[in-house]
Amino acid sequence: MHQPRAVVFDIGNVLVNWDPDRVYSQLLPDPAERRAFFARTGVEEMNLDVDRGAPFREHIYAHAERHPEDGELIRAWHDRWPEMFQPAIEGSVSLLRLLRLKGVPVHALSNFGAGSFDLACTLYPVLLEFDIPVISGRERAIKPEPRIYEILEERTGLAGADIFFTDDRTDNIAAARKRGWQGHLFRNPDALALQLVELGLIAPHELG
Repeated sequence: MHQPRAVVFDIGNVLVNWDPDRVYSQLLPDPAERRAFFARTGVEEMNLDVDRGAPFREHIYAHAERHPEDGELIRAWHDRWPEMFQPAIEGSVSLLRLLRLKGVPVHALSNFGAGSFDLACTLYPVLLEFDIPVISGRERAIKPEPRIYEILEERTGLAGADIFFTDDRTDNIAAARKRGWQGHLFRNPDALALQLVELGLIAPHELG
């Protein structure tokens, strides 16, 4: 098995939990009402726009103005965003820091708004510890589109099996594997740790 030269982490649901329902289940306790709200307002597409580079607060507030009957609920996507992005997945954070301690380059490849990522870094300083963070909102390119993977290759000088990438979405992993990267579909830190041991990046006794 080829030992990669760098490990690349997705962020949401790999290093920190991301779950808008944590807020919207409080605001709209009825699941059917909640699904209807998401469908009629397009807040998930709105969030994708932010991930593609639209300004965080301004875009969400403008979207709320276009749906005045749901305006307050839509603005909650911005105003209560920190409640959606929590807590840290401590096992993953420990693995990231162990890799760095061992001198393994650690990068980020994440669909994330530029403004919301800046906020996230104040909440979770571990997000400042990447050697090279490739953030979709800054690059105006989004996974699983090829361009954002190319950007990471260009910035790191690496390609193919020299890159090990973990992400919680199958389409993002499929796009990485198409480029020859080693991909790990993230489910939990223990499974990721076992994969890193198999690759020789960490030793079993280092897992604590």
